[in-house]
Amino acid sequence: MSEAEGQREHTGPLAHRVPDLAALELLLAVARLGSLGAAAREVGITQPAASSRIRSMERQLGVALVDRSPRGSRLTDAGALVTDWARRVVEAAAAFDAGARALRDRRDSRLRVAASMTIAEYLLPGWLLALHGERPDTAVSLLAGNSAKVAELLLAGEADLGFVEGLSVPTGLDSAVIARDHLIVVTAPGHPWARRRRPLTAEELASTPLILRERGSGTRQVLDAALGGLARPLIELSSTTAVKASAVSGAGPSVLSELVVGEELAMRRLVSIPVEGVSLRRDLRAVWPTGHRPTGPARELLSLTRG
Repeated sequence: MSEAEGQREHTGPLAHRVPDLAALELLLAVARLGSLGAAAREVGITQPAASSRIRSMERQLGVALVDRSPRGSRLTDAGALVTDWARRVVEAAAAFDAGARALRDRRDSRLRVAASMTIAEYLLPGWLLALHGERPDTAVSLLAGNSAKVAELLLAGEADLGFVEGLSVPTGLDSAVIARDHLIVVTAPGHPWARRRRPLTAEELASTPLILRERGSGTRQVLDAALGGLARPLIELSSTTAVKASAVSGAGPSVLSELVVGEELAMRRLVSIPVEGVSLRRDLRAVWPTGHRPTGPARELLSLTRG
C-alpha cells in the first residue's frame, strides 16, 4: 500500500467532508457570543486564525456560515442550521470522551464500574459525562461484559457499582431499577417480515433462527424467558453493536433493545416487526453487593442515572 493510499484509509471519506471538532466549537462560540473576536478569545486563538478557520469550514461545506460586519458576526440561515448539527456532534464527542476515559484502567481509579453491553454502549457514556461535571477529579474505570459477568465482578470485589439488564437480580446483590426497557424484533427492509401485515406469533419467532446475544446477556435472558427457552440462534455475538450491524447487513432478524435502534429505524436501515403474545419488557438495574449500599462517587453516579 502506498503512503497516499494509507492516508486515505486512515482518514476515511468523512474526514474530508465533516469539519473537525475545533472548527465546530468555534462556530458554536460565534453563535453564542455574536462576535468572531470574542469567540476567538474564548477558544484561545487569534482573530485572524479564527477567521481563517471559519473560511476553511465554509469552503469545506460549500455554504456561507457567518456574515461579518463592523457590528459583529451573525450566522447565515445555513450557518444557524449547521450550528444546530454542530452542537449535537460536540455533545456526542464529549460523551465519547467520557466513556473512553473510563475505559482506561488508571491506577488511581476511585470508582470501578461494571456494565452490561447495552448500558455500557448506549447509556453509560452520558452518565459518566454528568459525573465528570459533578466530580471532575474522580477517576473512573469501566469494565463491560454481559449481565452474568457484571455479577461476577461485583461479587469478587473487582467493581464498586454495576448495571445489568436481565429479568432478575443475581444472588448476592442488591439493586435499584433505574429505567424500563423494551426489546423489539427488527429486520433489514428487504426481509420478508418487513412486508407482513399481521404481527408475528410467538411460535413463528421461536422457530426462526435469529441473530442473538450470547447466553448470560440480559437481552438473551429476556428473550429465552419469553419463548420458553426456545430461541434459535443463527449467529451468537457478544456485542450489541455487532448484533445490530449484522441485522442491518441483512444477515437475518434480531431482537434488540429499543434504546439502541432508534437511528436505524428512523433511517429505515431496520424495520420493527410487531409480535403478539410475547412480553419483551425488562428493567434496567443498578446492582451492588448485598449490604454494601453505594457511597461516594458510586452513590453519586447512581443518583445521576435517575436524573
